[in-house]
Amino acid sequence: MTCPKVYVTRELPQKALSMLKEECEVEVNPHDRPLTRLELKKAIEDVDGLLCLLTDQIDAELLDLNPKLKVIANYAVGYDNIELKACTERGIAVSNTPGVLTETTADLTWALLMSVARRIVEGDKFTRAGNYENWGPMMLLGKDISGKTLGIVGMGRIGEAVAKRAKGFDMEVLYYDLERKDRVKEQELSIKYREFDTLLQEADFISLHVPLNSATENLISERELELMKESAYLINTSRGAVIDEQVLVYALRNGEIAGAGLDVYEDEPKLTPGLAKLNNVVVTPHIGSASIDTRTKMATMAAENLLAGLQDEEMPNLLNPEVLD
Repeated sequence: MTCPKVYVTRELPQKALSMLKEECEVEVNPHDRPLTRLELKKAIEDVDGLLCLLTDQIDAELLDLNPKLKVIANYAVGYDNIELKACTERGIAVSNTPGVLTETTADLTWALLMSVARRIVEGDKFTRAGNYENWGPMMLLGKDISGKTLGIVGMGRIGEAVAKRAKGFDMEVLYYDLERKDRVKEQELSIKYREFDTLLQEADFISLHVPLNSATENLISERELELMKESAYLINTSRGAVIDEQVLVYALRNGEIAGAGLDVYEDEPKLTPGLAKLNNVVVTPHIGSASIDTRTKMATMAAENLLAGLQDEEMPNLLNPEVLD
C-alpha cells in the first residue's frame, strides 16, 4: 500500500514529525521562514495531507491545484487563514489545535500586562545602557496592578484562565462576551458582566481574547480608545486586526491611554510605523504559545489530526464535520 504524501509548511518539534514519518511520506519546508505563495502552490500540488500554519493562506485557488488533497491540519487554534467553506465544498477535512495553548497564552497575557505597567522593558534597556548610577524616588515610576480593575473582552478558555490569575492580585474582574456566563460560573471566577462600552470606561487594564471575524475586526478603534481611561492599558494576545493600530499609535503617543502590551499585529509581522519607537508599549513576536511543552503538544495534536483524517478515522478536532456527509 502506498504511503500518503504529506507536506509540513514549517519545521516542527521532532516528536510530531516522527509520528508523521512512521505512517507517511513527509516533506518539510527547508527554509527558516514561511513559504512564499509560489512555493506553497508547488508544495500542495501532489500531497494527500497538509500541515500548515496561520501564516499560510489556504484559499480556493490553492485548493484547486490539487483535487486529491484530503486533509488539512492547522497548527493553531485560529483558522482564519483557511477558507473553510471552500475546503468543505471540495471534500477536504480541516482541523485545528484548541485548548492546548490556553494556559501558556494566559501566562503571556500577564507577562505583557506586568511588563508595560511596571516598565520592565524600559528598565532593562536603562540598566543595560549603564544609566543606573543611583537610586531615585522618581525613577521609572510605573502603575500598581494589585487592587485594580481588569476588563476581559472575550470570556472563552483563555479569558477564563486570565481571570483566574487575577485573583492573586486581588483585582476586580469585569468581562464582556456575546454570551453571558451563568451566575454559577461568574461566582466561580469572581467576574462581573459589563456591556462593552461600560467595561472600556471602568477598567484599568483591558485584555482582548476574541477570534478575528467581521464583527471583531477593528473592535478597538478611535471611539473605543476615547472611552478608555487615560491611565488604562490595553493588552492583545488574540489577533492583531482586532485593533486599528494606526489609531492606537496616535493614542499612545498622545497620552490618550497609558500603554499597551501586544503580541499580535494588524499586518504581521510588520509593525505600524511609529509603534516600535514608543516607550509605553511592549511588543513581542507572536509568542503566546511559545513554550517548549505547549508547542510540542500543538504539533503532536496537529499530527494526530492529520493522521486520523488520512486513515479515514474520526479527527479529534474536525472544524467542518459536514464534510463527512
